[in-house]
Amino acid sequence: MASVHAPVPNSVPRQRWVRIIPVAFLMYTISFMDRINIGFGFAGMEKTLGVSATVAGLAGGIFFFGYLFLQIPGGHLGVRWSAKKFVTIALIVWGICAVLTGAVQNVAELLLVRFLLGIAEGGVWPATLALLAKWFPLEERARANSYWMFCLPIAAIIMSPVSGLVLAHLSWRWLFYLEGFPAFIWAIVWWFAIDESPDTARWISNEEREYLRAKFAEDEKKTSPSANNWRQAFASGQVWLLVLVYFLALIGLYGVALWLPTILKNLSSLGPTGVGFLAALPYVVAVIALWLNSKHSDRTGERKQHVAVPLVVAGIALLISALIGKSSPVLAVVFLSLTEAGVMAFLGVFWTLPPLIVGRDALGSSMGLINGLGNLGGFVGPFMVGYLLTVSNNNILAGLSFMTFTLVLGGLLILRVRYGNSRASGDGSVAIAAGE
Repeated sequence: MASVHAPVPNSVPRQRWVRIIPVAFLMYTISFMDRINIGFGFAGMEKTLGVSATVAGLAGGIFFFGYLFLQIPGGHLGVRWSAKKFVTIALIVWGICAVLTGAVQNVAELLLVRFLLGIAEGGVWPATLALLAKWFPLEERARANSYWMFCLPIAAIIMSPVSGLVLAHLSWRWLFYLEGFPAFIWAIVWWFAIDESPDTARWISNEEREYLRAKFAEDEKKTSPSANNWRQAFASGQVWLLVLVYFLALIGLYGVALWLPTILKNLSSLGPTGVGFLAALPYVVAVIALWLNSKHSDRTGERKQHVAVPLVVAGIALLISALIGKSSPVLAVVFLSLTEAGVMAFLGVFWTLPPLIVGRDALGSSMGLINGLGNLGGFVGPFMVGYLLTVSNNNILAGLSFMTFTLVLGGLLILRVRYGNSRASGDGSVAIAAGE
């Protein structure tokens, strides 16, 4: 039975929540904007570069092949070297690649730049998760992860109407010029604002530092990871099960994200500005769902069901939206919003699972493995939807049905994950019980 976490004493300051999370949040907001704005650029690219739906899906998905390269090194360096330095370098390089997307002259250049953008951004996700693991103990981890991961839906909320306005008044090239530039500014902010750990931060109080040291010591005693080095982790069936679940879930997440403007345009017959504002709605719902799911998971200590239920709900809602289509466009948007809520809500809780399976020395590399291979779903989702659109004469039902299958399967498979400590099992929690 899940137990309830002991509250943080009121005497302990919580400065880390306002110093670390907002800076990391805005950093990855920029990253996610640079990643999915291509979905808005498809229409202009189709005319200028001669891009078909299949090639558009390939351009959206090839990012994730490049993204794979630095996942394991990024996670490893985030733990053993410096997440701060790694992310600073990545911000500068991905800013260059994002801006260059607006200057491409043919399909080959487009595919190359998107591939290089993936390499530049690769490793930032596991490096940042490794950074958060140094600042937030297990009982706070789902909320810390989720507050940071608010950047994903918030980026879409910001990007959707802004991208629509840019396309309505300028061109798809300016879309990439304008949305790539903030990475350079944030590289400076990140360098001066982020500290590697509580031990190196000058601004943290002694009370908060000692509290964190005590909590991390408790976490070490509570968990019994089955893999304590990267070799054991990479040989663990539980780690590979997390890879599979993440791969299936991200087929749906990115398939919906990159094709949402097209889906909404077909449903509503709105122009670029109208589609942009309408596309923000599902992400508003996703922010609420992400917060509620992570808060409830930390409060109860239960993890697996808080991953499974959002994914299954997302899959079912996506199928319903495909079936009702143009016959009930308002309801279709409602169910698309539920889909987006589900594919976002699972994220914060999902990333509390690797520390329960692998030890600290293997954590960065393992998260890089899970994120890198799992994000190949970001290639499969957009490409398969584009391919199925092409072969079915632009019938979106086939593509959405495919993503429904992957989301539901991922939600069911997560229930088979087992932890090294029975107190951290799927029926229980990693929790601090009063009096325990």
